[in-house]
Amino acid sequence: MSRIGRLPVQVPKGVTVDLQGSKVTVKGPKGELHRTFSNLIGIAFESDQLVITRKSDLPAERALHGTTRALLANMVRGVSQGFEVVLEVEGVGYRAEMDGKNLALHVGYSHPVKVEPPAGVSFEADAKTRQIKIMGYDKELVGQIAANIRKVRPPEPYHGKGVHYLGEHIRRKAGKAGKGAAK
Repeated sequence: MSRIGRLPVQVPKGVTVDLQGSKVTVKGPKGELHRTFSNLIGIAFESDQLVITRKSDLPAERALHGTTRALLANMVRGVSQGFEVVLEVEGVGYRAEMDGKNLALHVGYSHPVKVEPPAGVSFEADAKTRQIKIMGYDKELVGQIAANIRKVRPPEPYHGKGVHYLGEHIRRKAGKAGKGAAK
C-alpha cells in the first residue's frame, strides 16, 4: 500500500469539497480549483477528511494512488493557505520592479521584459533584496510561472548572473586560466 496514498487529507475549516464521481471541486478563502481524476481511484469525504482508495494492486492503480492524494492535498492547501515561490535576481544592473500588477525585468536586454500574471497569481518585487515573490492558490500554475520567469535569463555558470530560485545552488565554472599558467 502506498505510504503517501493511504494518508487522509485533512480539510480545514472554511474549505468545502464537492465530489461528483471522479470530478473534485475545492473552494476556500483564496479561490476555487477543479480537477478530474481517474476512475480507477476512489475518493471519499469522511468527517473532515478526504480518503483515497484503490480497487486493486495493478501497477497502473498503484501509480495513481499516491499521485491522486498529493494533488488533492495541494488543492486543499492552495485554497486555504496558498503557495509562494521566491526568485532572486543577481547581476550588475539587473533588477525587477512592479509596473502596476505586471512584473518588469531589467536583465541585460535592450528593453525590460514584461511578465503579466494570469488570474489567481500575483507578483511582489523587492528592490532592496532583489527578490521576486510569485503567489497564488494553484501550485502547478505558480511553479510554471516561476519557471517561465527564470527562463527569461537563467543563471550562467561563470559569474552566476541571472534569475534563480531562492537557495538554488549554481554550479560555477573556473573560466580561462591566465597567461603563463601552463609552462
